[in-house]
Amino acid sequence: MQYHRLGRSNWQVSALGLGGAALGDEFGAISPAQAADTVSAALDAGINFFDTAAQYGRGESERRMGAALKPYRHDVILATKAVMRGTPYDYATTVQSVHDSLARLQTDYIDLIQLHEAEATTYDVAIEGCLRAFADLKQAGVVRAIGVNGRDIATLLPYIESGLIDTTLVYCRYMLIDTTMIDALVPAAQRHDVAIINGSPLGMGVMTDVPAPFLRNDTALLAEAARRKAAVAHLAQPGAHGMVEPTMRYSLTHPAIAVTLSGAADPSMVRANAAYCDGHGPSADERAAVEALFAGQKLFS
Repeated sequence: MQYHRLGRSNWQVSALGLGGAALGDEFGAISPAQAADTVSAALDAGINFFDTAAQYGRGESERRMGAALKPYRHDVILATKAVMRGTPYDYATTVQSVHDSLARLQTDYIDLIQLHEAEATTYDVAIEGCLRAFADLKQAGVVRAIGVNGRDIATLLPYIESGLIDTTLVYCRYMLIDTTMIDALVPAAQRHDVAIINGSPLGMGVMTDVPAPFLRNDTALLAEAARRKAAVAHLAQPGAHGMVEPTMRYSLTHPAIAVTLSGAADPSMVRANAAYCDGHGPSADERAAVEALFAGQKLFS
């Protein structure tokens, strides 16, 4: 396992983090025992960064992750998100969301609290609500670092420039067929020493040829993804799901990415992803060639 500095927090975090959406049954039902075994496999692989959210399974992911990590709480970096979809992004709701997460996670502090789905609110509302609450909770020792999560780069940039956050979790914006993170977000994050967490490097299953259920009726997106994958087919490894390894290595070895966050529903998936954390990836020329293929072209809207 490789380890990287998580921006100005100065924490050393595993290059691969375990995302918690699958542990909350977001991609299909799994048993509590399977969830616990998945977390255990991540620990065994050297993963020390675990990310979940109140939204995943309406709290079920936090409950399962918290229970599995309780014996190792002080050895890991535990991240979650507030608020839950459909609730206000105001101060009181944010404080309550964090305290509810603490209870589900069975802990008295959260290492990294993140504004969830920044696109679902406005910058002004979030600053006065979520971010102000996060700052007060940090002052009280309830949270240790603050981040913002989203997919729209333009939405994330003001938070990075504000100087108020330590991390930004951006998803589906740096994979083999969508590299739009690099144009504006990477330079801004580097200027402010904001760590980049790259979520869903496999494009919510698009790169595995098994897209998430909520994408399977999006024929236009899947057709465009197929076109783009054909352009990088020479990178595929033999066998089924041949794009997984090159896609994971592409993210895991980018010098600006602190953590590549990938979900897993069973231990075998964790072990497979961890096998790519040996520091080997594309050369600078190979990376530049891929980035040039779809420069500035978002796959996901």
